[in-house]
Amino acid sequence: MNALVGEKLSIVTAKAQTTRHRIMGIVNGEDWQIVYSDTPGILKPSYRLQQNMMNFVDGAIGDADVILYVTDTVETPDKNSEYVEKLSQVDCPVIVVVNKIDISDQPRVTELLAYWQEKLPAATVIPASAQEKFNLESILDAVLARLPECPPWFDKDAFTDRNLRFFASEIIREKILLNYKEEIPYCCEVGIESFKEGAERYDIGAVIYVMRESQKGIIIGRQGAALKKVGTQARIDMEDFFQKKVFLQIYVKVDPDWRESRRELRKFGYED
Repeated sequence: MNALVGEKLSIVTAKAQTTRHRIMGIVNGEDWQIVYSDTPGILKPSYRLQQNMMNFVDGAIGDADVILYVTDTVETPDKNSEYVEKLSQVDCPVIVVVNKIDISDQPRVTELLAYWQEKLPAATVIPASAQEKFNLESILDAVLARLPECPPWFDKDAFTDRNLRFFASEIIREKILLNYKEEIPYCCEVGIESFKEGAERYDIGAVIYVMRESQKGIIIGRQGAALKKVGTQARIDMEDFFQKKVFLQIYVKVDPDWRESRRELRKFGYED
């Protein structure tokens, strides 16, 4: 979605479950508006947080005028067979995007294109590379050709439905995913406790929630070095994204039940 919108709205790492929320990215033309809805990757839920993430996926499928099913040249094609079966039964047009062709070869790409065309005969299958910006115009043209006529949902100058607090929390969470290994990133959530917009800078107070005291120690690191590194990286990215100076304070708290608690998940935006 970042490549299609032209803005970094969804955080990107090599780790699974990087995207947890449903994030909208808005692109406007002279007489059209596309609202992309980026969802978490498909998985089999093991706890309430993951179940809610899959609810975002199901909601997006139900709302969509056009479905972009993004697979790639790395994952096995039959990985999400349950959802592929759903795509064969939906009423709206389906476009299958085979991403990451830049790290594959022609025989493999040809094989995958044939596989998806056979699996979803009614779908349009497009090879692409978001990293190299290859074939993005073909995806845009395919979406535009299938859009229904209706009034725009958002103002012309809007590019997302999310506020600045959300992006502040996601930038910090991205740095956690990049700097810590094993289960640590999946046991963390970021809450923005304060966000003050001044004339010259934003003052932001954030809390990283973990599930165990030992995880708190890992996040902070020896003499606070690990947390300081995360804070510095996050502040630099925030200043680039917000185009304003940022003063960032981060604390770490233990909350053993945040992944299962309805109240906590509602606070983090995973429950209605």
